[in-house]
This record gives sequence, C-alpha cells and structure tokens, in this order.
Amino acid sequence: MAKIASAGNYGPKIRSDCMVTIELTDSGGVHIELISKVKDFFGDHIITLAQDELKFFGVKNAKLKIEDQGAFDFVIAARIEAALKKADPSITTSYLPEIKSHCTYTTSKDALRRSRLYLPGNSPKLMLNAGLHGADALILDLEDSVHPDEKDSARILVRNALRTINFHGAEKMVRINQLPLGFEDIKEVINENVHVILIPKCESKQQVLDVNESIDELNKTESPVYLMPIIESAKGVLHAYEIASASDNIVALTLGLEDYTADIGVTRSKSEAECFFAKSMVVNAAKAAGVQAIDTVFSDVNDMEGLFENVKQAKAMGFDGKGCIHPRQIRVIHKAFLPTKQELEKAQKIVEAYNAAKKEGKGVVSLGSKMIDAPVVKQAQHVLKMAKIGGMIQ
Repeated sequence: MAKIASAGNYGPKIRSDCMVTIELTDSGGVHIELISKVKDFFGDHIITLAQDELKFFGVKNAKLKIEDQGAFDFVIAARIEAALKKADPSITTSYLPEIKSHCTYTTSKDALRRSRLYLPGNSPKLMLNAGLHGADALILDLEDSVHPDEKDSARILVRNALRTINFHGAEKMVRINQLPLGFEDIKEVINENVHVILIPKCESKQQVLDVNESIDELNKTESPVYLMPIIESAKGVLHAYEIASASDNIVALTLGLEDYTADIGVTRSKSEAECFFAKSMVVNAAKAAGVQAIDTVFSDVNDMEGLFENVKQAKAMGFDGKGCIHPRQIRVIHKAFLPTKQELEKAQKIVEAYNAAKKEGKGVVSLGSKMIDAPVVKQAQHVLKMAKIGGMIQ
C-alpha cells in the first residue's frame, strides 16, 4: 500500500517556502514533479537536491511533488525530510546540510539581552534576514507559533536554519515545546550551535534538571548550551527562585504574561497592574540567583509610545531585557533601556570618584557627603556600559 505525506507551505501569500508531497511506492523508480516560477533557472539544481536526499535515505521507489515558492536549499531539504519521515516513521537518520562558518560563533552567560525577537519555527521567510534587524537575540520558536500538526516539520526546519542562516552575531535561542515533547526538539537542535534553550511554562526545579540532563546526554560540542526558563503560571511565579537557581546553565529568567493572566483568571491590561506581583517575583528571583531578568512581550506592534513606556517601567523594576514579536519594536526597546541624562551623569561621577579613590589607595569611596559601596559602583559601571553600547559616550 502506498504511503503519502506532505510537509511545508504553499499558496499565493507564501514566500521562501515550498510544499513537498511524497508517495512511497513498491516499484516504478523515482519520479519528481517540480512546480516553480524559477524552474527554468534552478530546476535542475532543485531536482538534483531532491534526488540526492532520496538516495541518502535509501528511497528507490517514490513519486515526489515539489511546489516551490522561492525556497532556499535548506528549506527544500527540510521539507523533503519531514514529508518522508511522515510517510515512513521508521526513518530516524537526518539529512544535514553543510554547516556554514558564520553559524558557529559562541555566546556568554552575561551576554547583552535587551531584545529577543520571536520567529515562528515553521516560517522560513521570517528567518532569512532576521539577523539584519539588530536584535540581541533571535528566538526560533517551536511552541505556541507552530500548529500541533507541524511540530515535526518545524523542528527539522529550525535545525537546518541553525546550520545555514547567517544571523549576523545575534544570540541563537530555541523555544522548545512543553515537556515531554520538548525533549524531541532538544534532540534535533542541540548540536547545531544553538546558544540558549527556552523552557516554556516552567513550574519546578525538576523541569530544569530534566532539560539539563537531556542536553548533557546529547550535546557533542564543546560549547555550553544555556537555559532560560519562562514563568507563565501562578505556580511558576511562586517557585521562581528555585527555578532560577536550579542550574549553573541558567542565564536568565523570563516571563510570559498572556498565559499567566489566563491562569489566574484575569485579563491582561495595558498597565499590567494585575501582573505587578508576578513581575516583582521574577525580578527578585532572578537577581537573587545572579541571573538576568527578562520581561514579557508587548503585544501591540503598532503602539510604539506604549511600548516605550512599558519598557521604561520594566527597566525601573529591574528587568534587563524585553521580548519582541516584530522587528520594529527592537529599536524602541534599545532606546528605552538607555540611561537617562541624569542617570548617566550620576554614574560618571560615581565611577570617577571610585577610580580616584582606588588610585590614591583609599579603602573608602565617597561622593560629596555620601559613602559609595561596591554595589553602587557596580550599577554605575553597568549604566556606563549601556550608554557606550547605545552610542551616548565613546
């Protein structure tokens, strides 16, 4: 009996993707049908790619239809592999594109994470130039933005994207699905130079430990893979510190307010007054654990003034960064995290006083009539760092 399966997207509004349909047959050899506007230019190349992939998987008899909308090689390869694995679940090997040198850079635990742009894991067109937008980090999302029927296809696409797309130095994050499905995502992406794994709807220390154990078992690279748990429920808020301190691999604790407000039975407002307790808990838990605190997304992509005020509020509460769902939000977020003129002037005076006292061998630092202790100096140095990054000082 023939086995038929499809993977990908095709239609008048689809760009940089393709729909692949494969029918596994008992005889007749391999037949490939290509429908593409670029067939005259790249048809032979696409067909050769498809033939090579089918040969890799040992497929000798099949009908393969590719409906192309300008897909890159890594996308076509991902869609063929996903369709084939749907048609024949016994296939467990992977068809991996060559990893490119610009994909193999590292990150650090204290990397700047002012902005993190979410990219749906099943939409290649949004990934291709994402690194040009200037976000500190990019999140290839396998959870909420991916339809349940497309989870398998999306994780293969994300794996290939991590291997081949130039993200221009942005930290590469992957939001996995809720456990236990998330373990399947980890298997696919962990050795493809992913920097941070986001754990959605995290409610306990054990979930962090389970993810860490999975990473330790599978990671064949020398680079560490960091974790960022997402607090999205009342239970998660109450367990925020135990989650934030569960592992040395944790770089930040972040918050998802849409699920949190649904969990406590309220509607999320623009002021987010109903979320003050949750936001305070996350900030305090993160700071107590010595990791960054990252605020939730601002969902109105057209309200730039509202976004700016929202980020200023988050900064005032102690958050170090913000999630975003549209590239136009990035610049506003970066601007809002800059120090004010007054904050910058104060920080400069503190650091100057500290450096002068250190040069003179004094154990006590003072500014006017006020004594300055180490935490105040550390905060002032952070303000100067942010000002330098933002171009406010040289």
